[in-house]
Amino acid sequence: MPVIPRLFAHFMIVRRSRRANKGFDRASAERHKQAVTEPSAIPQVFDRALQRKRLARALKMGAADFLLIRAVEDMQARLQATLRPFPRVLDLGTPGPHLAAMLAEAADGRSITRAAPLAEIDNSRWTTILADEEALPFAPQNFDLVVSALSLQWVNDLPGALIQIRRALSPDGLFLACMMGGQTLQELRAALAQAEDEITGGASPRVAPFADLRDMGGLLQRAGFALPVTDIDTIMVRYNDMFGLMADLRAMGATNTLVQRLKQPLQRAVFLRAAEIYDQLFADPDGRVRATFEIVWLSGWAPHESQQKPLQPGSAKMRLADVLGVKEGKV
Repeated sequence: MPVIPRLFAHFMIVRRSRRANKGFDRASAERHKQAVTEPSAIPQVFDRALQRKRLARALKMGAADFLLIRAVEDMQARLQATLRPFPRVLDLGTPGPHLAAMLAEAADGRSITRAAPLAEIDNSRWTTILADEEALPFAPQNFDLVVSALSLQWVNDLPGALIQIRRALSPDGLFLACMMGGQTLQELRAALAQAEDEITGGASPRVAPFADLRDMGGLLQRAGFALPVTDIDTIMVRYNDMFGLMADLRAMGATNTLVQRLKQPLQRAVFLRAAEIYDQLFADPDGRVRATFEIVWLSGWAPHESQQKPLQPGSAKMRLADVLGVKEGKV
């Protein structure tokens, strides 16, 4: 068992989609339908249909949602530090209703729409539609706040998804999200690769190539967001052995869905050897092993004339040397 308690959601999410949502744009819906049914030119890193299937299985079994609960709590703290109202809110793709429920607790009359990856049970506190992060069925400028927790790491076209999110925001609207970062499960990746190479003579991809913090700020700027900010929260979870970690990943719906994964089952000997390597390289003095979960936080605002803007080069009214209190000299 991990140091962080395993918390389980004892409900099955099976809600029908509501087409009556007033922010649902028919033209956008048609583009959404075409994007889902037609082949895409975007490189397909993840099998998203398989990803949704495994998420549905995890929710049915009782999801291991301790990371999601942690992310939602951090999201709440970050939103509370933003002293302005957001009347129209979109929860985009979060794998469970935790985030929507947190948003609904604020008694400020906000309208909440949840774009869910799976059909869900009716909830009177928010409107739910079945939607894909890569093909948003919303009219432009339909939301004042778009939030997403631990979902965007499975998107094949992340730049395209960010552009659509920016389009769905009203001027001076806020986008706030978190996703798994590049150092997530680095121990498991190393142990499996070494074990598979030793026993089979080669290694296939087993752990997803999550986004790097250095890339996310640039992607936000390319998507047209103003004032982009990124930061990292690293969570270390400890287990009795590697198999405890793998059981949690299965209960998160976070097992291998890479398109280029090896389709045949991995030999039992590889898993046993990987567990040995994991113990040798990543065990603490008490014998428990570590697993890294890196959460990348990103935020950006839809541009608006009221926002701060950098001064034009050469427009400063005071020399830097005067500010620093030093003597200016030639280099």
